[in-house]
Amino acid sequence: MNLTNYHSHCSFCDGRAPMEEFVKSAVAAGFTAYGVSSHAPLPFATQWTLKQEEVVAYLREIERLKKKYAGQIELYAGMEIDYLSGVQNPANDYFQNLPLDYRIGSVHLVYTDEGEIIDTDTSAENFSFLLHKYFGGDLRRLAERYYEASLELVESGGFDFIGHADKIFYNAECFEPGVTGYSWYKELCENLFRRIAGKGLMLEINTKAYQSKGCFFPACQHFEIIHRLGIPVVVNSDAHFPERINAGRQEALAQLKASGFTSVCEMHQGKWLEVSIDI
Repeated sequence: MNLTNYHSHCSFCDGRAPMEEFVKSAVAAGFTAYGVSSHAPLPFATQWTLKQEEVVAYLREIERLKKKYAGQIELYAGMEIDYLSGVQNPANDYFQNLPLDYRIGSVHLVYTDEGEIIDTDTSAENFSFLLHKYFGGDLRRLAERYYEASLELVESGGFDFIGHADKIFYNAECFEPGVTGYSWYKELCENLFRRIAGKGLMLEINTKAYQSKGCFFPACQHFEIIHRLGIPVVVNSDAHFPERINAGRQEALAQLKASGFTSVCEMHQGKWLEVSIDI
């Protein structure tokens, strides 16, 4: 039943339980493979990322759990690494030299015209506040900044799949309903998907918001073009709570199948494989 997940967080970053609680939940649910992917350290203090001084402990805990649950589930060491212009990206030597099984490349943060860093992955209310404060309410300019960063992430490489592409769409729609149907917005999305296809990268279908917001990232209206471009996809729940590790998976698989997909990517025995959608 395609019970795998490679995007999850735990108490090493902003997850709400210790790592082993997520593993126990995955084993109990019959998962065949599970990956832990804490938010990578950033070069400044945050409340939501792994601290650099805890990276060794993080990796040791994954190794401990791999041994403890061997034969019950395949466990993998991952990390979700932010792209932040020339400051940080997954291709940096530091991240490439870590003994990780895979890396996720994501965009949460963008630069303002004044060089300040803001988080686009925030509440709709805070998104609106930041948009007015730093971009004068110009949603198109902020969206273009987000997609420029996403394109730069794709070009820089160093990761296995791009995480929650188009995640800005939900807050953009809250701010200006219907904006994602505008030709300029669709072109931003499609240009990113074309670049991902050209690089031969995998794309995540992120199900985290399905139960609370009824959507996926990227939005399901893009699934058909993603399929036409031949982009391989991996379905992940981006879980921050052990009880949500499987949230939205069946619905995403059904939507993918309706959009023409017959398979998804899963890591087994340390290799990414195309596995048939079984629903």
